[in-house]
Parts: sequence; structure tokens; C-alpha cells
Amino acid sequence: MTRFLPLWLLPALVYSGRCAVYDQLTQLHQTTYDFVIVGGGTAGAVLASRLSEISSFQVLVVEAGPSNQNVINSEVPFLWQKLQGSPYDWNYTTTPQTGLNGRTVPYPRGHLLGGSSSINAMFYTRGAADEYDRWAKVTGDSGWSWNNLIPYFKKNERWVSPAEPRNTTGQFDPSVHGFNGSTSVSLPGHLQGVDSRVIAAANELSGDYEFNIDMNSGRPLGTVWFQGTIGNGERSSSATSYLTTRVLNRPNLHVVLNTLTTGITPSGTKNSKPLFGNVQVFGNGQSCSLSAKKEILLSAGSIGSPHILLHSGIGDARELKSLGIKSVVNLPSVGKNLTDHPLFPVYKRANTTDTSENITSNSTLFAELLDQWEQKKAGPLTNSASNNIIWLRLPKNSTALQGHADASASVNTPQWELVLQYNGVPGENIIGTAIALVSPASRGNLTITSTNPFDPPLINPGYFTSPADLILAHEAIRSSRRFFTAGAWNGYVLDEIAPGANVITDEQIEAFIQDNAVTAWHPVSTVAMSAREATYGVVDPDLKVKKVEGLRVVDASVMPFIIAAHTQAPVYVIAERAADLIKRDWVQ
Repeated sequence: MTRFLPLWLLPALVYSGRCAVYDQLTQLHQTTYDFVIVGGGTAGAVLASRLSEISSFQVLVVEAGPSNQNVINSEVPFLWQKLQGSPYDWNYTTTPQTGLNGRTVPYPRGHLLGGSSSINAMFYTRGAADEYDRWAKVTGDSGWSWNNLIPYFKKNERWVSPAEPRNTTGQFDPSVHGFNGSTSVSLPGHLQGVDSRVIAAANELSGDYEFNIDMNSGRPLGTVWFQGTIGNGERSSSATSYLTTRVLNRPNLHVVLNTLTTGITPSGTKNSKPLFGNVQVFGNGQSCSLSAKKEILLSAGSIGSPHILLHSGIGDARELKSLGIKSVVNLPSVGKNLTDHPLFPVYKRANTTDTSENITSNSTLFAELLDQWEQKKAGPLTNSASNNIIWLRLPKNSTALQGHADASASVNTPQWELVLQYNGVPGENIIGTAIALVSPASRGNLTITSTNPFDPPLINPGYFTSPADLILAHEAIRSSRRFFTAGAWNGYVLDEIAPGANVITDEQIEAFIQDNAVTAWHPVSTVAMSAREATYGVVDPDLKVKKVEGLRVVDASVMPFIIAAHTQAPVYVIAERAADLIKRDWVQ
């Protein structure tokens, strides 16, 4: 069966001015800091910026990858797909997936300053309010509720006009957005001819597809305009928005690049618990031990953070012993509960040449558009993966999940997402949807197989190990097909390329999904947060690692449940709140 993949040294100081960004570990002038932040990704950059606001805090960021500067494929929104499989990607691969006929799947993660916010598709989606209220309930901390996180969403966000100015009235709700934050967020920079058909189809079909003025209001269901972390036609990542030249000029903030953290170790005890204060790193061919006088802040992501914890003796004691790793703290939940959104397509052949295929296949046109972007920050290259999204779930009277639990937070929470697509099949002009199951029931895990921290972990997302996910996947494909039956598509949509008009039965659809599903790039929950008294989980509601002192985890890995959204915005909010929690503990 044909497979269809949805497309989505310098001087010591590598930044201009006095910015203390070091290209190599050997250039560091000191080894002791108040806070050592492991990972300069989506969350780590936020922590660095916010904690260094306190001039008495000495803050170090240790980033495994290189600088984000002058990476054109990261700067130009349209070129994000070129970053997968590049040196700016960790280039992980999953274990063979039983739910995908034993296939392995590439697993992109950002390997540069800004982390995955520097290589992702820039979707800015918060999810449903009820999902955060579920976080608050399971952790016993109302601070994680929707209402209490809204100020952090707005603190992170700086809503800006699209790259090509236009009247955006009726395309978003200003009351739910922040206008003075750090990360630029905007509507699509360049409108496409097909956009009006999408909105017309939504209005015609109504019901589940009804137009929703703003998915980020806490009630995302329906057809919406894309909102992305793009400002003035350029990507706005955690590196560009939080680690600005002004921030990096702070004398108390230091960033070292190209330096891998291999482990963390206790420096003593506190309150009869191991006190973690040492960070073992490797860079420029040398190993070094760094010290944190106040806290180590692990922000290496849902893959990196559990990987480091396990190699540091924090995890399931029996599993660590079998590898010859001494257990320092028995926390069996480390690496467990890995949750991700699987992604698969529905593609129709389109009766037009005005698609992204025309850009990618015509080198002359692409050169002209790139020049337009460089000179004016305008044109199609200011767009990311899509201009429109549809968030859907089963109707309230559906019996499709009968006998299976609904993994979503509530009836206001999407179960799947349709991202309108204009490319994906080389040589074809298409219109279609990349479908993500955003409330999956399946769970996987992350494990290690050796004592060598340079060996990549085993990543098992466990795709479609829950029968409920296959049921929802079938319904999602049917909903995509139904959307293209609207009269707005007459004369525009031709035949179906994927799954194909002859793929109709449950067995045929299941086979298509198993042969084509990939990751939506949203792994979470491998260092899950739980209530203080809970015997499961890894971190408490303040994101402190249980049974130890001096160690927190701040990234997507702490989510107790995956959000039915692209995970970038939730991670920004986790980091913003974490910064305040840390300041609360250390600012007298």
C-alpha cells in the first residue's frame, strides 16, 4: 500500500554585544551558579529570562544544540518542514509500533536554542478550559486551573497584526489575548484563495463544523482561523522572544551551547532527602561538573528530561538495577505515561494550481517568493502549515465509543483535529486534512538500555494500543470526507488520493492508518505531575521532583494529561507559572 506522510570557532561570545552566550563549554568563566537550567528550549528560555530578572540570581542555561541565529529554515515560517532530519533535529526514531504494523516513526525534537519552538509548525493553540481544570483536580492545586492560568497565557503572548495587514475583525476575539507579552502571535500572514471556501463550507455544513471566532477562548470546537507564533512574517520562538539581546546582556545570565547534560548528582542532603546540586556536562571533548546553589531546573523536554533522570538513578529502582545503575531515588513513574498525538491524512486532488505544490516544485517561483520574504516579510512564505483548523469530537448521542472510556476532559474538548493542507503529495495539487487524534487513550513509555548517557533512549509512544483510538480515527477520517461534500467544494475537489475512494470498510481504514500514521510532534507526560501525597507521578504541583531537594522539572513532560491542542502554548504557560513559583521560594 502506498504511504502518505502529512507534511508539516566564532569568538567566545556568539551573539553581538556583551551577550554571555558561549559557543563551547571550555569558554565558561565559572562553574557555580544559583540556578542551572538544563535545556534552552521552549520552557528553558522562559525560565532563563524570568529568573534573570532578579539581579541577585546567577543563572546558567546549558543547551545541547547550537545557536538559533541565522538558521533561515527556522526564520521563514513556510520552511519549517525542512528542519526535520536536519542537524537542528535530535533525529530520534521510535521503537517498532505494534499499532502501526511494526513500523518505526521518525520523532523530531528541536536541537538548537529555542528547542522545538525553533523547528515546529508554530501553532498557537491553548486547548479547552476543562483540560486545565482537570490538571488542577488531579494535582490538588487550583493554580493549574484555566482561570488561574489565563494571566500566564496573556503574559506570554504578544498579539500582532498579520504580515500582510488586513481587516481581521471577526477572525479572532481580542478579549482573550495578550498584547504586551513576549511571544508574537498572529493570524495567517498571507491569505489563500482556498480560505474562503473553507469558511463557506463550515457555514454551509454548520453543526459540528460551525465557524468559531477564536479557538483560544477555552472553547475550541468548530472551524477556526490558524493562530501561530509568527511576528512580522518571521517565526517567534522562545529563543527570539525570551532570549533577546536586552535579556542576554544581563550580567547575571549565561548560556552555553553545544553542551550535553549527561547526568545530575546529589551534593549532600536536606530534610533527610538527597539534595541535587551537581550537573554533569560534556562539550568540546571535555567533561565538567557544574554546581547549582539553589536549584537544578530540568527543561530538556519530554524525551530529554526522563532520559537524564534515569541515567542519574531517578526512576524505577528495579529497572535501573537491571542496567547496573545505582538507584538514588525510587520513582517508578519516570519515563512512563508517554502520550502523543498520532497524525494521518485525507488528501483530495484539487482542480487548481494555486497550492503549496506550485511553490515547492517551481524553483524560479520559490526564489522570487524568498526574495519577497527577505525584502518585505510578505507573501506565502510568511505562512506555516495551514490557514484553517477544524476541532471536532463525536456527537453527544454517538454510540461509537460504547464500551470504551472517553479520554477527553469533557464534552467541550476536541477528540480530533483537521488541519487544512495544501501540499503533501509530490507532483499533485491537493486539498486535504492532516488529522491528529488530540485526546488519545493510548499510552507508551521511554526507557534506557545502557549506562551510557550518549545512547539515545527507547521511545515507545504506544500508538493505537487502545482500541478507542482506532474508533476515533475512523470517525475522524469520515468527518474529513464529509467536510469536502459541502457545495463550496463543487468543481474544486476532484478524486480522493488518500486513503482513496475504494478505502471504505473499517478494516481498510484501519490498514491505511497503520501504514501511514506518524507523530504530530507532541510527546508529553513522561515526568508527570501529581498531587503531593500521591504515590504515583514524578513531580508535585510546584514541579519539584518528589523525594528529593533542589530539583524541579519544567517542560511538557510534567503534564498530567495531554492537552487537546498543539503543546507549545501550554508549555509556555507551565514555564511562566514555574518561574513565579521559583521566585516565591527564593525571593526574600
